Amino acid sequence: MKICRSIALACALLMPVVALGCPTVQTDHAIQDQLYSELKAAPNEMIGRGIEAQIWETWISAPDENAQALMDQGRERIRVADYARAEELFSDLIEYCPHYAEGWNQRAYVRFLRQDYGDALEDVSIALEYEPRHFGALAGRATTLLSMGRVEVGYVALREALKINPWLRERHLVPLDQDI
Repeated sequence: MKICRSIALACALLMPVVALGCPTVQTDHAIQDQLYSELKAAPNEMIGRGIEAQIWETWISAPDENAQALMDQGRERIRVADYARAEELFSDLIEYCPHYAEGWNQRAYVRFLRQDYGDALEDVSIALEYEPRHFGALAGRATTLLSMGRVEVGYVALREALKINPWLRERHLVPLDQDI
Protein backbone atom coordinates (compact mmCIF):
# COMPACT_ATOMS: atom_id res chain seq x y z
CA MET A 1 0.00 0.00 0.00
CA LYS A 2 2.84 2.37 0.86
CA ILE A 3 4.45 1.65 -2.53
CA CYS A 4 1.19 2.48 -4.33
CA ARG A 5 0.98 5.84 -2.52
CA SER A 6 4.59 6.58 -3.41
CA ILE A 7 3.94 5.81 -7.06
CA ALA A 8 0.77 7.92 -7.02
CA LEU A 9 2.64 10.82 -5.41
CA ALA A 10 5.46 10.55 -7.93
CA CYS A 11 2.95 10.55 -10.80
CA ALA A 12 1.14 13.55 -9.35
CA LEU A 13 4.40 15.46 -9.05
CA LEU A 14 5.36 14.63 -12.64
CA MET A 15 1.99 15.55 -14.16
CA PRO A 16 2.63 19.31 -14.25
CA VAL A 17 5.96 18.74 -16.01
CA VAL A 18 4.30 16.65 -18.70
CA ALA A 19 1.46 19.15 -19.02
CA LEU A 20 3.93 22.00 -19.50
CA GLY A 21 5.74 20.26 -22.40
CA CYS A 22 6.23 22.00 -25.70
CA PRO A 23 4.15 25.12 -26.22
CA THR A 24 1.86 25.38 -29.21
CA VAL A 25 3.64 26.40 -32.38
CA GLN A 26 2.72 30.04 -32.99
CA THR A 27 2.39 31.02 -36.63
CA ASP A 28 1.51 34.46 -37.89
CA HIS A 29 -0.59 33.34 -40.84
CA ALA A 30 -0.84 36.82 -42.33
CA ILE A 31 2.95 37.12 -42.51
CA GLN A 32 3.29 33.56 -43.82
CA ASP A 33 0.66 34.17 -46.50
CA GLN A 34 2.45 37.39 -47.53
CA LEU A 35 5.81 35.62 -47.78
CA TYR A 36 4.37 32.79 -49.88
CA SER A 37 2.71 35.31 -52.20
CA GLU A 38 5.95 37.24 -52.57
CA LEU A 39 7.84 34.00 -53.21
CA LYS A 40 5.54 33.01 -56.06
CA ALA A 41 5.71 36.50 -57.56
CA ALA A 42 9.48 36.97 -57.16
CA PRO A 43 10.82 38.40 -60.43
CA ASN A 44 14.14 36.57 -60.25
CA GLU A 45 16.01 33.83 -58.44
CA MET A 46 17.98 36.17 -56.18
CA ILE A 47 14.86 37.77 -54.75
CA GLY A 48 13.10 34.41 -54.60
CA ARG A 49 15.96 32.87 -52.62
CA GLY A 50 15.87 35.77 -50.16
CA ILE A 51 12.17 35.20 -49.52
CA GLU A 52 12.76 31.46 -49.30
CA ALA A 53 15.37 32.11 -46.59
CA GLN A 54 12.85 34.18 -44.61
CA ILE A 55 10.37 31.30 -44.72
CA TRP A 56 13.04 28.83 -43.63
CA GLU A 57 13.82 31.10 -40.66
CA THR A 58 10.20 30.85 -39.54
CA TRP A 59 10.35 27.07 -39.85
CA ILE A 60 13.58 26.55 -37.91
CA SER A 61 12.50 28.91 -35.12
CA ALA A 62 11.33 26.35 -32.58
CA PRO A 63 8.47 26.93 -30.12
CA ASP A 64 10.70 27.34 -27.04
CA GLU A 65 14.31 27.29 -25.85
CA ASN A 66 14.38 23.54 -25.20
CA ALA A 67 13.07 22.76 -28.67
CA GLN A 68 15.44 25.31 -30.22
CA ALA A 69 18.41 23.71 -28.48
CA LEU A 70 17.45 20.30 -29.91
CA MET A 71 16.95 21.84 -33.37
CA ASP A 72 20.30 23.62 -33.29
CA GLN A 73 22.18 20.59 -31.98
CA GLY A 74 20.57 18.34 -34.58
CA ARG A 75 21.42 20.71 -37.41
CA GLU A 76 25.01 20.91 -36.16
CA ARG A 77 25.23 17.10 -36.14
CA ILE A 78 24.04 17.11 -39.76
CA ARG A 79 26.69 19.69 -40.62
CA VAL A 80 29.45 17.38 -39.32
CA ALA A 81 27.84 14.26 -40.85
CA ASP A 82 26.97 12.69 -37.48
CA TYR A 83 23.66 11.44 -38.80
CA ALA A 84 22.98 8.87 -36.10
CA ARG A 85 23.20 11.51 -33.35
CA ALA A 86 21.23 13.99 -35.46
CA GLU A 87 18.42 11.46 -35.83
CA GLU A 88 18.39 10.91 -32.05
CA LEU A 89 18.18 14.65 -31.41
CA PHE A 90 15.36 15.14 -33.88
CA SER A 91 13.54 12.14 -32.43
CA ASP A 92 13.84 13.81 -29.01
CA LEU A 93 12.52 17.03 -30.53
CA ILE A 94 9.55 15.21 -32.07
CA GLU A 95 8.80 13.50 -28.78
CA TYR A 96 8.90 16.87 -27.01
CA CYS A 97 7.09 18.86 -29.74
CA PRO A 98 5.09 16.41 -31.84
CA HIS A 99 3.17 19.22 -33.62
CA TYR A 100 6.31 21.05 -34.77
CA ALA A 101 6.56 20.35 -38.50
CA GLU A 102 10.22 21.23 -38.83
CA GLY A 103 11.22 18.58 -36.30
CA TRP A 104 9.66 15.97 -38.55
CA ASN A 105 11.15 17.53 -41.68
CA GLN A 106 14.66 17.61 -40.24
CA ARG A 107 14.45 13.99 -39.14
CA ALA A 108 13.19 13.09 -42.61
CA TYR A 109 16.24 14.82 -44.08
CA VAL A 110 18.59 12.87 -41.81
CA ARG A 111 16.83 9.63 -42.68
CA PHE A 112 17.19 10.49 -46.37
CA LEU A 113 20.92 11.07 -45.84
CA ARG A 114 21.11 7.67 -44.13
CA GLN A 115 19.23 6.16 -47.11
CA ASP A 116 16.34 5.17 -44.85
CA TYR A 117 13.90 6.23 -47.53
CA GLY A 118 10.73 4.60 -46.21
CA ASP A 119 11.00 6.26 -42.80
CA ALA A 120 12.02 9.54 -44.45
CA LEU A 121 8.81 9.51 -46.49
CA GLU A 122 6.74 8.80 -43.38
CA ASP A 123 8.30 11.77 -41.58
CA VAL A 124 7.75 14.03 -44.58
CA SER A 125 4.08 13.08 -44.63
CA ILE A 126 3.70 14.06 -40.99
CA ALA A 127 5.59 17.33 -41.52
CA LEU A 128 3.18 18.14 -44.35
CA GLU A 129 0.18 17.45 -42.14
CA TYR A 130 1.35 20.29 -39.88
CA GLU A 131 2.70 22.58 -42.64
CA PRO A 132 1.09 21.73 -46.00
CA ARG A 133 3.03 24.47 -47.84
CA HIS A 134 6.41 23.22 -46.64
CA PHE A 135 8.18 23.28 -49.99
CA GLY A 136 11.32 21.85 -48.36
CA ALA A 137 9.41 18.78 -47.22
CA LEU A 138 7.76 18.49 -50.64
CA ALA A 139 11.16 18.74 -52.35
CA GLY A 140 12.47 16.18 -49.86
CA ARG A 141 9.64 13.84 -50.80
CA ALA A 142 10.54 14.31 -54.47
CA THR A 143 14.26 13.68 -54.05
CA THR A 144 13.57 10.66 -51.86
CA LEU A 145 11.22 9.18 -54.45
CA LEU A 146 13.71 9.88 -57.23
CA SER A 147 16.46 8.20 -55.17
CA MET A 148 14.21 5.17 -54.80
CA GLY A 149 13.83 4.99 -58.59
CA ARG A 150 10.20 6.12 -58.42
CA VAL A 151 10.83 8.73 -61.09
CA GLU A 152 7.36 9.65 -62.32
CA VAL A 153 5.85 10.04 -58.86
CA GLY A 154 9.00 11.92 -57.84
CA TYR A 155 8.42 14.41 -60.66
CA VAL A 156 4.81 14.82 -59.54
CA ALA A 157 5.98 15.63 -56.01
CA LEU A 158 8.56 18.07 -57.33
CA ARG A 159 5.98 19.85 -59.47
CA GLU A 160 3.81 20.19 -56.35
CA ALA A 161 6.73 21.83 -54.51
CA LEU A 162 7.46 24.12 -57.46
CA LYS A 163 3.88 25.42 -57.42
CA ILE A 164 4.68 26.83 -53.98
CA ASN A 165 8.31 27.78 -54.58
CA PRO A 166 9.29 28.16 -58.23
CA TRP A 167 12.90 28.93 -57.19
CA LEU A 168 13.74 25.60 -55.57
CA ARG A 169 17.24 24.35 -56.28
CA GLU A 170 15.72 20.98 -57.13
CA ARG A 171 13.73 22.48 -60.03
CA HIS A 172 16.53 21.44 -62.36
CA LEU A 173 15.75 17.79 -61.64
CA VAL A 174 12.65 17.99 -63.82
CA PRO A 175 13.59 17.18 -67.44
CA LEU A 176 13.39 20.13 -69.80
CA ASP A 177 10.84 18.34 -71.99
CA GLN A 178 8.35 18.14 -69.10
CA ASP A 179 6.10 20.96 -67.97
CA ILE A 180 6.50 22.29 -64.46
